[in-house]
Amino acid sequence: MLYPELEKSQLKSDIPDIVVFNQPTTNELSPQALLRGIRAEVSSLFGDYGSGAVSESLSVKYLSPATSTFILRVSRAHYQIAWAALSMMKAIPVKGGKNCVFKVVRVSGTVKKAEEEAIRRAREIILKAQRDLGNQGKPTLEDMFGSDGNKDDAQDALMVDRADLDSEEEGVDSDGDG
Repeated sequence: MLYPELEKSQLKSDIPDIVVFNQPTTNELSPQALLRGIRAEVSSLFGDYGSGAVSESLSVKYLSPATSTFILRVSRAHYQIAWAALSMMKAIPVKGGKNCVFKVVRVSGTVKKAEEEAIRRAREIILKAQRDLGNQGKPTLEDMFGSDGNKDDAQDALMVDRADLDSEEEGVDSDGDG
């Protein structure tokens, strides 16, 4: 979930844009509320057909308000219906929910691969925010998100690069022609 509308207090702050756009979601958002919102949008867009198609298989496997990330499970035959519904949703489906954009970042055959992508993206956002803040970035982000112990920044960057390489290798045949 991305929040493209900046509040007046955020316009003049030193917080990097990437952090503002990827800000935490309200704790009022529950998996049940998210499902209700998605089902309502599916019904609005596709009527009874869409509602029936996704009703049995649609479920929330993971929801993190802190990172504004969630993982949906839906049947392979009907994932495009859920994707379209998310693309058309304009706000968090809770009372007084903020305007946002739901961005589908990965369609995967397994929940494990989707979880790995969520972790990779969270690390990428933190690294971009640290670069944007320069020298003051690490203490500021630790204040916002908590300390990650004694991890080395280079190790985090290497992990992001390795995940990028793995996804590129998936499209290459055994003979290397791609």
